[in-house]
Amino acid sequence: MEQIRSFIAIELSDELKLKLGQLEDSLKTAGIYGVRWVNPESIHLTLKFLGDIDADRIGEIASVMEESFRGTPPFLLIAEGLGAFPNLRRVQVVWVGLSGDTDVLKDLQQELESNLEGLGFPAEKRAFTPHLTLARVNNRASPDDRQKLGKLISETDFTSVTLEVDSVNLMKSQLTRQGAIYSRISVVNFS
Repeated sequence: MEQIRSFIAIELSDELKLKLGQLEDSLKTAGIYGVRWVNPESIHLTLKFLGDIDADRIGEIASVMEESFRGTPPFLLIAEGLGAFPNLRRVQVVWVGLSGDTDVLKDLQQELESNLEGLGFPAEKRAFTPHLTLARVNNRASPDDRQKLGKLISETDFTSVTLEVDSVNLMKSQLTRQGAIYSRISVVNFS
């Protein structure tokens, strides 16, 4: 049986991808060692990582997505604010935050999480924190590099961009030497 590495996500508008790319370009000029930047075309908002699934399970997963999002009207998220996990002194992940209708988003994510548990996908132990990942810092980066990146993050402004969320997608992730390639398997449009 064919295995498909997959996840459920909200895709971003072209405008937002462009702005995230410009933001990455401005941060890259510092030349900080050990930072792996995410291709702006690949940035998305993950609601649930499924891992490797049998191809014949796509239909039941799509059905659970339909059930989870039935009757959901489109809503707005605002990409704004730049930050880092776990903090600005020990940067591991660089992210742009999300505001707007985040309560709606969190409720939908919880509904999806709960419904997928019925199919045998374990619930995530960490709380859902909506964000868009721009970069990951690898183990070769020194503490000084991490602090330098944290200082840069704290001094960088990001003009907010509004995103209308009107669908959620089941995505396929193919890992290559050049990075992951994502393609849409199934879409659920909001009413």
